[in-house]
Amino acid sequence: MTFHSGFACFVGRPNAGKSTLTNALVGQKVAITSGRPQTTRHTVRGIVHRPDAQLILVDTPGLHRPRTLLGERLNALVKDTLTEVDVVGFCLPADQRVGPGDRFIAEQMSELARDGRGTPVVAVVTKADLVGKGKLAEHLMAVQALGEWADIVPVSATSGYNVDVLENVLVGHLPEGTPLYAEGELTDEPEAVMVAELVREAALEGVRDELPHSLAVVVDEIVARDEPAANGVPMLDVRVHLFVERDSQKAIIIGKGGARLRDVGSQARRGIEALLGARVYLDLHVKVAKDWQRDPKQLGKLGF
Repeated sequence: MTFHSGFACFVGRPNAGKSTLTNALVGQKVAITSGRPQTTRHTVRGIVHRPDAQLILVDTPGLHRPRTLLGERLNALVKDTLTEVDVVGFCLPADQRVGPGDRFIAEQMSELARDGRGTPVVAVVTKADLVGKGKLAEHLMAVQALGEWADIVPVSATSGYNVDVLENVLVGHLPEGTPLYAEGELTDEPEAVMVAELVREAALEGVRDELPHSLAVVVDEIVARDEPAANGVPMLDVRVHLFVERDSQKAIIIGKGGARLRDVGSQARRGIEALLGARVYLDLHVKVAKDWQRDPKQLGKLGF
């Protein structure tokens, strides 16, 4: 049996369902998801293991017309990723009309095809469960008219519709090769990065639209307590800083009497304990880093 292995990258405008799709294909949460746009800040690799293939999924920030230095750096990250993968999945949500953002990305995909690399691009119509068959058919036709695609696949990551079909299509574009990761490994993200993403996801729940662009999370340390494990489960101290740009945003994160920050901590801690396989004491602190999205020095300190 011929074995295939390689990298696939999902691109699309913010909130097109890329992270949810990555998690659905991997079968476990490896990428932050949120109803707010621009929640992914760096690439996340999820690994799909099959008897005949290994598909490494690279999730990226939403490709968009940048308005800040952070936006420019995120776009550069996406474009660098596109040059290193074997197949690209261009995500277009079925519940939203094809718009200027989609056409902007389609132009970038055309440039990718013109530069001689010949990277196949699969148009992935996400959130297909949110529309009826008639609307879905109209959207598929609009997507087809948007450019030249290696394949077009409608899919729903939440219901599972066509997830297996998309997996087969992506694997079909991979070169022959040997496994690149050990069996059972689902991501190569450092634990501290995934912890920061879980905190950030919890902090974004139910807040106003301006906050996602202004929130950065940094894990200061993850240390084991020097005490006997309870029932064989160790205790970890996890210290995290959340950075926002204005005092008003700090107030949003903390909430009245600190109630919202406690909720953020409770939600994030459950995910972190599942990730690390340990009991966790999560220590959260919120700081203001004024206009950090536009400050090169602060961007560097925050990992961008």
